[in-house]
Amino acid sequence: MGWFEDYFEFEKYNTDMRTEVLAGITTFMTMAYILFVNPAILSDAMGKEAFNSLVAVTALASGFATILMALYAKKPFALAPGMGLNAYFAYNVVLHMGYDWRVALAAVFVEGLIFIVLSVTKVRSAVIHAIPISQKYAVGAGIGLFLTLIGLNDVGLLTASVTEAGVLNSTGLNDAALLRGETLLFFFGLFLAALLISLRIRGALLISILTTSVLGWITGFAPWPDHVFSTPELSYTFMKMDLKGLLNVGAIGVIFAFFMVDFFDTLGTVTGLSAKAGFLTKDGKVPDAEKVLLTDAVGTTVGAILGTSTVTTYIESAAGIEEGGRTGMTSLVTGLLFLGIGLFIAPLAQAIPAFATAPALVIVGYFMISAVKEIDFSDHTEAIPAFLVLVTIPYTYSIAHGIGVGFISYTLLKLFSGRARELHPLMYVLAAVFAIYFAYLGGLF
Repeated sequence: MGWFEDYFEFEKYNTDMRTEVLAGITTFMTMAYILFVNPAILSDAMGKEAFNSLVAVTALASGFATILMALYAKKPFALAPGMGLNAYFAYNVVLHMGYDWRVALAAVFVEGLIFIVLSVTKVRSAVIHAIPISQKYAVGAGIGLFLTLIGLNDVGLLTASVTEAGVLNSTGLNDAALLRGETLLFFFGLFLAALLISLRIRGALLISILTTSVLGWITGFAPWPDHVFSTPELSYTFMKMDLKGLLNVGAIGVIFAFFMVDFFDTLGTVTGLSAKAGFLTKDGKVPDAEKVLLTDAVGTTVGAILGTSTVTTYIESAAGIEEGGRTGMTSLVTGLLFLGIGLFIAPLAQAIPAFATAPALVIVGYFMISAVKEIDFSDHTEAIPAFLVLVTIPYTYSIAHGIGVGFISYTLLKLFSGRARELHPLMYVLAAVFAIYFAYLGGLF
């Protein structure tokens, strides 16, 4: 064990092997729900026959990226396919915009390459400083509403659909679904998750998913799994990217949306986790930030090759940090658990019903909407564009549209209110790019 203690600098961070291992297990427990939820979301776009591959791919991408974080960046941060971006991939890019899922994977792959370039160059700093903080928080909160809407729609509580123009057609309550057994089990799972979170019990979402599933199997509202373990199979999604399909003007907006959300979500998450772990310097910077961001970028690129949507750093890593995890040993344990368990549970994951995973989507949405409190509502030039982002994302079923509306409205409002000096020059470029993108979608050229 001496090598691990020296390599991860246990003495410097005042930790020990037992603490780090327990912290890694804790982080895995809080994140393991992604092994059930990510395949459920992506298989809606790729086809149900992709489900088994997606379970293995989710585990492999998460395990690889998290172990890379452990060995290269040496931080107690774990990674997995990002919630929100997987929904954008499936429900917007593929099911609504009509791109083949292989083209969407290619967009994720290219986005990862762009992220890698920016992580090793000074361009990264320029992009970071260009985007106003209110827009960053608004995008995160908007994605939270997006996930909640998807969760409620999955269980049949809402009768939502999207028009050809990309506008949410209806969010009416489906009264007929209220007293169905599946709906009641959904409410049970939602309450259980909320209660466990309130009691600060680790792995609340995982416990809720598994408990609700077992109740569904016992009551006959979902079939029991035929078996629990199987040999991992990756052939359905591995190396299926269609790079030629990206030779389309509309794909630029898709790539840009993937990149923007991934880039700034990672920055916010890493900053928050570093603050919690006591890593931040006196001027608020994250030590070895380049290594963390590069790990995230490589994880996304490799994830796309394997066949999953954007891989990103998870805020659930805070659970392990709270348990005392301070080094890469924590993330090494988490990554090994993803590989050791997640690769082989496809039959179990496939038997998890939608009413058991939908509560997790709603709860994740709740966590993400909390970003609203960071927006300065006393400044209308900040708050109004943020509000437009917040409502545009769920009402258009599109993260890209929300980002575009936010950037354009923010730039115009600052410019015409006499506060152009507050605009970074790059914001003019970004606003113009999105204006052209919307004009393209509207058929002007």
